[in-house]
Amino acid sequence: MATVQLKDIKKVYPVSEEKKKEKRRKTNLEITEEGIVAVQAFNLDIKDKEFIVLVGPSGCGKSTTLRMVAGLEDISGGELLIDGVVMNDVAPKDRDIAMVFQSYALYPHMSVYDNMAFSLKLRKVPKDEIDRKVREAAEILDITKYLNRKPKALSGGQRQRVAIGRAIVRAPKVMLMDEPLSNLDAKLRNEMRAEIIKLRKRIDATFIYVTHDQTEAMTLGDRIVIMRDGYVQQIGTPQEVFNHPANIFVAGFIGMPVMNFFDAQLEQENGKYYVKLGKYTVELDEEKQKRLKKNDVQSQPVTLGVRPEHTLVSDKGVDATVDVSEMMGSSIHLHVNADGHDIIIIVPTVDMKNAYKMGDSIHFKFNGNVAHVFNKETGRNLEF
Repeated sequence: MATVQLKDIKKVYPVSEEKKKEKRRKTNLEITEEGIVAVQAFNLDIKDKEFIVLVGPSGCGKSTTLRMVAGLEDISGGELLIDGVVMNDVAPKDRDIAMVFQSYALYPHMSVYDNMAFSLKLRKVPKDEIDRKVREAAEILDITKYLNRKPKALSGGQRQRVAIGRAIVRAPKVMLMDEPLSNLDAKLRNEMRAEIIKLRKRIDATFIYVTHDQTEAMTLGDRIVIMRDGYVQQIGTPQEVFNHPANIFVAGFIGMPVMNFFDAQLEQENGKYYVKLGKYTVELDEEKQKRLKKNDVQSQPVTLGVRPEHTLVSDKGVDATVDVSEMMGSSIHLHVNADGHDIIIIVPTVDMKNAYKMGDSIHFKFNGNVAHVFNKETGRNLEF
C-alpha cells in the first residue's frame, strides 16, 4: 500500500545540435538548449490503492513517466515521492515496486514456477515462503496447472498472467504496468482486462497503468491522465473526461467513435447561451449556462463537439446525406455528410424505422446538455 506523488516531474533527453534540427522536423515535443523535453511539468497525487491510467498517443511521454517512477529513467527535474519519501536517487530495487512489461520478459529456459520465484530467490526468501507465495499468486491468476511448463508452451494470455504473477509474488507497494495487453488479440485483451480488475481487488497495491487504448483506460482506471506531446491534458475519472473534456484533443481522443466536430456560432441573447449550426439553434442546458456565465464567455465563433451517440436522426434539424451505413449489431453507424463535414450518427437498431441507403437525405439534431463548445484558436473547452 502506498501513495505516490509526482511534483513538476520533467524528462529531458540531451541531443546534439544536428539531432535537434532533425527532431524539430519530426516531432511536436519541445526542444530546448538542454535537449528534447519528453515530459513537461507532470503533477499528480496518487492515493493509496488507487488505479491510475496514463493514456495518450505514441510519443506523448506516458511510458517515459512510468519508467521514471520505476527508476529505469533518470528524472531531469521535479520530485517523485512514494509514501512521502523522495525517490529520485533511490535504486529501482529499493523502491518496493514491481513492473509488468509489454513483452512479458520471461526467462525461456525456466519453468513458470521458477520465473515467478526468481526474484524471491535473489532476496534469499525461505523456500517454504517462496512456494506459498508462488502458489497463491498462481491460484489468483488461474495458472496453477501451468507451473511446470516453459513459457514457449503457453499462449500469449497465459504468458502475460505469468508476468503479472512474477510481479505480485513480491507484494509490492506500487504495481507498474506498461501496455501489458497490447500484444494480445481483441478477445484475449477483453478477458485480461477483466482479470486485472479482479486482481486489483485481491492485492494491496497502488496501480499505475500505461496504455494507448482508451477502452482499457475507461474500464480500468479510477482516474485517467490524458497526455499529449509531453504535457498532461486532463486528469479525471472516466466519466469526467468523457462528459467534460478539457479541450478538443481530449474530446477527440476519448470516445469511440470519435466526437463529431462542427464550425458553429455561440450566441448570448437575453442572458442565455445558444449554439447555432446553420439554421439549427439549440439552447444550452442550465449547467453549461452557469459555467459559461461564470467565465464571462462572449458570443463568438466556436468549434462545436457532439458525440455520435448523442447525435439523433430527426424529422427536422441539420441537413445531411448518408454516405455509409454500418451494421454493428445492436446499432447502426451512419456516416453522413453535413455541409462538407463527415459525421457519425449511432442509431440503435430497436429505434430504426427504415433502412438507410447511400445518398439518402436525412436530418439530425442534438440537445443542449450534450453540446460542447471549444475556443476556435486554443481548442479549450469554454466551460472550464
